[in-house]
Amino acid sequence: MKILIAEDEFLSRSMLQRFFEKYGDVDVTINGEEAISAFQTAVEGAEPYGLVCLDIMMPKMDGITALMYIRNKEKSMGITSERAVKVIMTTSLDPPSDLIDAFYKGVNKCNDYVTKPVDFQTLSDILEKYGFHQQ
Repeated sequence: MKILIAEDEFLSRSMLQRFFEKYGDVDVTINGEEAISAFQTAVEGAEPYGLVCLDIMMPKMDGITALMYIRNKEKSMGITSERAVKVIMTTSLDPPSDLIDAFYKGVNKCNDYVTKPVDFQTLSDILEKYGFHQQ
């Protein structure tokens, strides 16, 4: 499985990368603009991501905006919600209204979220819920 991480903070990014490498091939970006570029390249190259992990607060483009782009791109390509990439949001806020909106409302929603510092057992449980297993 291909996994995309978008996280601007070095330590969090490094820890997430090490964690997700147990589940598949990991690409790392540092802001929302890079994340949507990587997502678009993967989808158009017929090698889509199975999982995207987006930080909410990032420079250049935040995770909520990147999430909206990802969901709109999937919709424009005819990708159904059943086949859509799973998106897990991360945040240091507990929980911000933007995250609640992203999690619960409309077609642009994320699948799940974790707060920072990330509890990796909780993250493992979330991945298990969606059928992702360590390689």
